[in-house]
Amino acid sequence: MPRPLGELEDAVMTRVWKWNRPVTVREVLEDLQQERSIAYTTVMTVLDNLHQKGWVRREAEGRAYRYEAVSTRAAYAAALMNEAWAQSDNPAAALVAFFGMMSDAQRQALRDAVRIVQVPETPEPARAPDTAGDTAVGDTSGENPDSAVEGGGR
Repeated sequence: MPRPLGELEDAVMTRVWKWNRPVTVREVLEDLQQERSIAYTTVMTVLDNLHQKGWVRREAEGRAYRYEAVSTRAAYAAALMNEAWAQSDNPAAALVAFFGMMSDAQRQALRDAVRIVQVPETPEPARAPDTAGDTAVGDTSGENPDSAVEGGGR
């Protein structure tokens, strides 16, 4: 389970996830500087730390690197939710409380997600007809239950 990202790590990863392409320290820096005063070396250190932690992969480009996310923000959020749920001594109660905090739109998104991951039930295989041709093997419908041979029909 990943530990939650720190505030600056999250700000950097938000850009990497949003842009969904390999990025340079300079690109992240310029975007972050629209919100805060930050040094190039700080962004470089954060991206290096994220690389060491396995959040991004990097590829050399000249004397610099291009960084790319290893997984999606959705996968990160799912891992955090799973870890939080696993920490509960009553997972069902935790889910009920979590669902109670959700907005209508979030509950609808949950319903949609459940529909996506639900595996359709497999129908029972059809039974072969017995020698009489009109009753499935083991089917005792319409018969005296005492006259059926276990597993054999008539």
